[in-house]
Amino acid sequence: MGVMTTSPNSAVPDSAEHARSRTSEAVAARSDRTAKHDESETRRVSERRAEQEGRTQVRPTAEGWTQAMAPDGRPKLEFKSKPRVSQPPVHLADLSLAERQAKLKELGLPAFRAKQLSVHYFQHYTTDPERMSDLPKERRAELVEAMFPPLLTEVKRLTTDNGDTIKFLWRLFDGSLVESVLMRYPGRVTLCVSSQCGCGMNCPFCATGQAGLTRNMSAAEILDQIVQANRVIAEGGLKGGRRDGGHDAERVTNIVFMGMGEPLANYKRVMTAVHRMIDDAPEGLGMSARNITVSTVGLVPAINKLAAEDIPITFALSLHAPDDELRDELIPVNSRWKTDEAIDAAYNYYRTTGRRVSIEYALIKDMNDHAWRADLLAKKLNARGRGWVHVNPIPLNPTPGSVWTSSEPDVTDEFINRLIDAGIPTTLRDTRGKEIDGACGQLAAAE
Repeated sequence: MGVMTTSPNSAVPDSAEHARSRTSEAVAARSDRTAKHDESETRRVSERRAEQEGRTQVRPTAEGWTQAMAPDGRPKLEFKSKPRVSQPPVHLADLSLAERQAKLKELGLPAFRAKQLSVHYFQHYTTDPERMSDLPKERRAELVEAMFPPLLTEVKRLTTDNGDTIKFLWRLFDGSLVESVLMRYPGRVTLCVSSQCGCGMNCPFCATGQAGLTRNMSAAEILDQIVQANRVIAEGGLKGGRRDGGHDAERVTNIVFMGMGEPLANYKRVMTAVHRMIDDAPEGLGMSARNITVSTVGLVPAINKLAAEDIPITFALSLHAPDDELRDELIPVNSRWKTDEAIDAAYNYYRTTGRRVSIEYALIKDMNDHAWRADLLAKKLNARGRGWVHVNPIPLNPTPGSVWTSSEPDVTDEFINRLIDAGIPTTLRDTRGKEIDGACGQLAAAE
């Protein structure tokens, strides 16, 4: 009797197919039971720890809006702009000084005009041709049109009662809306800048992520937020008295990439903007790299890339939970790079640059503010060494439609004290601009 053989394309007998189907179903059922068991066990661990503290464990959920979900059932992550989204025309701020000189030569003008235009923009904060008296009068309008295409148009300005914090709503060339927040502190002026139109990280507690990602902002759009803020300061639009024995800066001195968007998802343009911020005037703004903070929810490959840039900027990791069980739901990108991977990348940034890292931690009532989580956070940070990190707990800023609230004062104190007792430098963040929806997590660019 001959032996029956089958090729990859030949038919399988019905009985064999049936047996294979039953086996597959059994494997799938076991996997499903195992997954449910594992999920149940994980959930019980979290709830049991909360119960031991006499607390409840609230799980993250988007409230007042619906999170976009991917086909795999997880919150959708968007790392790239939507298809067919255009970028703004090239602006002087997109170019290095040499590139500006080359462009002016193409227009039939001498290269030194590039420096003059740069002084007007980066030092005088103007693109008004009538104020450029050192340029040929008959060509001023042409030069402005070629080198300064309109980027940000102010739509609305909200100011706190004491005038030391301003939130700007900007309309971009394509109609997209973004926001930035200007804050005066004793001896410094900080601007919180946006780097994307919307955000694709889909965190359920953040107003910015509710609309998803429209597109990346250009380097010049990022920089124009600073130049326009400097103009407002020069015109006396930002209040705040001078200190005894000191003075307050009359321009932006500090930048935090904590506005709309995930900065490291727009890596190339953000780094071009950073270079232009620290370039000596008039090529750039002449700012100190140490006064620039780039924040991320944990894009690990980009964190490692940032560490290799050899620029002494401050790096901040928005952690918000030390355990994967919670962080998977609180920060959806944790499904790509887990908590320990993100902390490892932050530690690598410190080892590579020598710059102390900031850990941002929004304290949310009964969700991530349990004492055991403070202990776990301290344990994980100390396991990688001492003196490399500083934790900034942030009282949650409620967003429209959300019932999430900030931690109670005594819970906040205990969380901070546990970190300090474990040797972790910790400072409660001063949240500015709540009354104008300009604080962390509140930027939604609504008219």
